[in-house]
Amino acid sequence: MNADLHFPDQPRAELDKTIGDLIARAEQVLAVQGRLRELLSATRTVIDALDLDTVLAQIVESAMRLVGAQYGALGVVDDNRTLERFVHSGMPAEEVERIGHLPRGYGLLGAVIESAETIRLAHIADDARSVGFPTHHPPMDAFLGVPIRMRDEVYGNLYLTNPAAGTFSEEDEQLVEALAGTAAIAIQNARLYDEARRQERLSRAFSEIATALLSPDSTDVLGVVAEHVALVIPSRLVTIAVPEGGEHIRIEVAQGEGSAELAGTTIPAISSLAARAIETGKPAADDSSERTFLDGCIRVGPGAAVPLTVSGRAIGALCVFRQIGHHGFSRDELDTIAEFAVQAGIAVSLAWARIDRQRLAIIDDRARIARDLHDHVIQRLFAISLGLQALSGVIPSQADRLDEHVGQLDAAIADIRTAIFTLRSRHSGTQQTRHRILDAVAELTPTLPAPPRVVFIGPVDRAISGELADDVVAVVRESLANVARHANARHCSVSVEVGDADVTVTVDDDGDGLVEGAGAPSGTVNLAHRAAGHGGAFTLTNGPDRGARAQWRVPTGS
Repeated sequence: MNADLHFPDQPRAELDKTIGDLIARAEQVLAVQGRLRELLSATRTVIDALDLDTVLAQIVESAMRLVGAQYGALGVVDDNRTLERFVHSGMPAEEVERIGHLPRGYGLLGAVIESAETIRLAHIADDARSVGFPTHHPPMDAFLGVPIRMRDEVYGNLYLTNPAAGTFSEEDEQLVEALAGTAAIAIQNARLYDEARRQERLSRAFSEIATALLSPDSTDVLGVVAEHVALVIPSRLVTIAVPEGGEHIRIEVAQGEGSAELAGTTIPAISSLAARAIETGKPAADDSSERTFLDGCIRVGPGAAVPLTVSGRAIGALCVFRQIGHHGFSRDELDTIAEFAVQAGIAVSLAWARIDRQRLAIIDDRARIARDLHDHVIQRLFAISLGLQALSGVIPSQADRLDEHVGQLDAAIADIRTAIFTLRSRHSGTQQTRHRILDAVAELTPTLPAPPRVVFIGPVDRAISGELADDVVAVVRESLANVARHANARHCSVSVEVGDADVTVTVDDDGDGLVEGAGAPSGTVNLAHRAAGHGGAFTLTNGPDRGARAQWRVPTGS
């Protein structure tokens, strides 16, 4: 009997086909299960993070892995349905730098934003909505754009290109849409977390500002405000700028990179974010990848400015700058800076009111001292002088010595009358120039090894007023600041002289002098600019004996 079994050809072929179909279906099921596991893994990765920047980056990376895309990006949209942030992956940093600016939401990216619906294309170039790519952009073919939405709110859009399979399948679309649904929840949670942290940082910053500004020892009011901005908004540089004339902005306070050199300098108002914020009374932002100060010595990234209003008057603008390459400021961040500026303005107003009360108390004390000197001290000295004069007639042998004492008493009376005049002058509404200069010297004395010697020659208060007085005070302040930072001096002196033809401010120190090849200290360009504005000149030379001499000379009446 033959043991071999034989099947008819037709049933055997059908059996082989059935087995093949079962194997293919099993492989397909396994593949789907694998992609579902990948989706679950991507979902866990996305929802684990709370920091918004981390969440956005993980959404892009997870979507790319899920469908095998070469490039991926996530565009966050604001309330006006325009791109406010663009997170991308797949391109080397040097390639991104060659391209230049990030996408602004035109073409297919804008089509996904406008329609809020998924767009899947086999070839980008075949679609009429495509506007092409900028120079140095890598080639991209297949495209998948999926909105990230929860109910009626769209948070942003996922963009994927160049899948490993050549085109995106319907299954790819469904998987990315499922991930986008989870991503919307993750973004909402991250935003709520960011808002809670923002309110916490604001509360802590306001508490610290109020404590610092209301302290009796607090004098640098604007500096305290600038110092605490970084607690609320991550930044590389913070400045407070105030108007100076019609065409320039002066950086009154700076905190961060290069702040020592930047404080006190002026910049053209036409290119200033601060000027725009002060003029419009609204926040101003610039998403430029790079901004420079001091002829390129300080380089920062995107910036934002908000008006700083104190007692209903815009005194300047609070400006915040990020690092180069960082994304610009979102609407929420601008609102945060604006809210900070409002609360800081209230604190500054209270601090200035406290300082004004202290000054009024000092003025009252000076007025009382002046009255006492006039009503009591001078009268007693005058009586003593009359008595000595009478005594010299009685004792002729001591007349010369008594007359000498009388002369000394008369000189003392003249000095006291000068002091009374000075005390009463400070009571006037407008502070005299010499007092402003002395206040500036007193302000910088703690930064110097010893108090500077101050000399006034000529009618300083009468000849120096208005804008010239503002510049003279600024020159004294900036020159002494340069001595404190660069001179390594033990002593210094300030001379303000009013002559027939010019006004001269001279600051001498006994420090190291000018070092050849080291360059001029910071701020000298600004001093020269101030002098040129009055038709004068500024020079910085080695001193007559040692150290350096800064001399600022302008015509009288300029």
